[in-house]
Amino acid sequence: QVITGGHYDVDCYVEDPNGRTIYKETKKQYDSFPHRTEVKGVYTFCFSNEFSTFSHKTVYFDFQVGDEPPILPDMSNRVTALTQMESACVTIHEALNTVIDSQTHYRLREAQDRSRAEDLNGRVSYWSVGETLILFVVSIGQVMLLKSFFTEKRPGSGVAST
Repeated sequence: QVITGGHYDVDCYVEDPNGRTIYKETKKQYDSFPHRTEVKGVYTFCFSNEFSTFSHKTVYFDFQVGDEPPILPDMSNRVTALTQMESACVTIHEALNTVIDSQTHYRLREAQDRSRAEDLNGRVSYWSVGETLILFVVSIGQVMLLKSFFTEKRPGSGVAST
């Protein structure tokens, strides 16, 4: 997920150890990519911002490697039904996983909103400084104009009047 920068989009691709592209998307803000590996080795992933060279971006990504271990010992080899305590443990575990996903989502949204608020604060500050400067220039101009109304204009010096 792109958290900050530009139009919140990047290009991304994933390659397996043999160099085959197994995932490729362009200009995406958010995406999820489930994949079961068949080849052991180093997988390469790349986030590209080359279409938007002037805006820097912050990207969040998360890997889930391997299967989740069973909650209870020998749960996968079990033939009988779960006891009430065991099924409560499974339900609580699933609920906690949902909470973890929600918290991650809210943290990412908070980071996006914080970035927007800081950008807006900077713009408001610059606008306020500009308005203050304009206010001073207009004030000084008005004082000088009013002063010119009340000062007596004398004819040129050294000229004799009759």
